[in-house]
Amino acid sequence: MPTYLLVILGFLSGFGLAWIWRTFHVLHLRKEQKRTEGLLESERLVKENLRRENAMAFQLKEAVEADLGKKLDEANEAIYAMDQDMLLLQKSNEETEALFAAGMPELHNVKMQLIEANNTIARLKAQLRQKEKAIAPQPKLFE
Repeated sequence: MPTYLLVILGFLSGFGLAWIWRTFHVLHLRKEQKRTEGLLESERLVKENLRRENAMAFQLKEAVEADLGKKLDEANEAIYAMDQDMLLLQKSNEETEALFAAGMPELHNVKMQLIEANNTIARLKAQLRQKEKAIAPQPKLFE
């Protein structure tokens, strides 16, 4: 009888130890599961935030492109209008110059010399600015 009792006690103690070990293992698995679920939730939130930011950036890009397209169209219209105005002004100037040259040729010659002198001054100023830019120290981009 003591042998049966020892076998039963050994079986029960083995079963109890196995039960305790299984309980700790289950608790550890639950802890790992919660940690993994938290990590997955965090990643899902990050993904959602990035998706929202991407959508906002795309909308901003679309708005900027639309605005720039509108400004480009307005600029093209203004350039076209200026070209038309310049053509009309040039035609008017040519007609006026022809009348002026026919009526007062000396005054016309003096006016033409004044225009040429102003053009020469403007050209020399532009050349001087270019030389000053060439002499000015250039900033170093990569140091």
